[in-house]
Amino acid sequence: MTVTLDAADVFALGPAGAVAAVREALAGGLDPDGDVPRAVVPLAYGQGLLMPSESGGWFGVKIATVAPGNAARGLRRINATYLLHDSATLTPVALLDGVALTTLRTFAVSVAACLDRLRALAGGGGGLRMVVFGAGPQGEGHVVAVRAHVPVADVTVVTRRGGPVPGWADRRLTADGAGAADWVRRADVVVTATSAREPVVDGRLVCDGAVVLAVGSHEPGARELDSVLMGRATVLVESRATALREAGDVVMAVHEGSLAPDDLVTLAELTGSRADVPADRPLVVKTCGMGWQDLVVAVAAHRRKEGRPGERS
Repeated sequence: MTVTLDAADVFALGPAGAVAAVREALAGGLDPDGDVPRAVVPLAYGQGLLMPSESGGWFGVKIATVAPGNAARGLRRINATYLLHDSATLTPVALLDGVALTTLRTFAVSVAACLDRLRALAGGGGGLRMVVFGAGPQGEGHVVAVRAHVPVADVTVVTRRGGPVPGWADRRLTADGAGAADWVRRADVVVTATSAREPVVDGRLVCDGAVVLAVGSHEPGARELDSVLMGRATVLVESRATALREAGDVVMAVHEGSLAPDDLVTLAELTGSRADVPADRPLVVKTCGMGWQDLVVAVAAHRRKEGRPGERS
């Protein structure tokens, strides 16, 4: 019997549960570079994304659509559905809300990748200072996920236009205002969760030791971070092949000569302690989204729904 998990069921896993699912999968030997690349299908009014993955006795596939014109219609820009199967029988066991799953796993991967650094930054007491570019679900989700693991003292949200201050932030500034730069200079964590195609952060402003979580771009021709920052930082990616194919922040920095492919650190290398991550340089976590992330978080959400939260995927 196929069970259905709506958005509330998926989000019930919570940031801590989703981060734990990602970290456990990586610690168990999952190598993102072995994942199946997503298929991008050009459509008349946007894109279709097909994202399959198999691991740990499970197979799943997400079908997502991206419709840039939907904002003007008052509709969601991204829609998605996820179908989870048992690997042994290949029978479907769960149908999940794909938008909720995408939201949850995206910030879970960001935090899972830099959790040790966040804990080190928070060790001085007083809580972390965050600057978030973008006031959408991913901006909020990253704040919630960081707060679930370390103290956060202050949150500034930066958007292209003014508007009300979200309940999860302390202030809202416009990107072209002078005040935003001052907050970036003082930030311990900078999040970029926008639809921008050009850099939204001046890489000269980010302080040494800060963490930058970049999740807005998954196309080689779009980026949120400039080459100055990418050249200064340790750049952590899900998969070297995926980053060089899909991450415009990485692709353009390599093209401009500020970053070399061999400079990239992957999640598998970090988990296996085969990577040097100096504390006196910014740490950029650049993610594009991969099928294995949906899979491990979907399995954890399904197990929780079935009353088996302690089992591993």
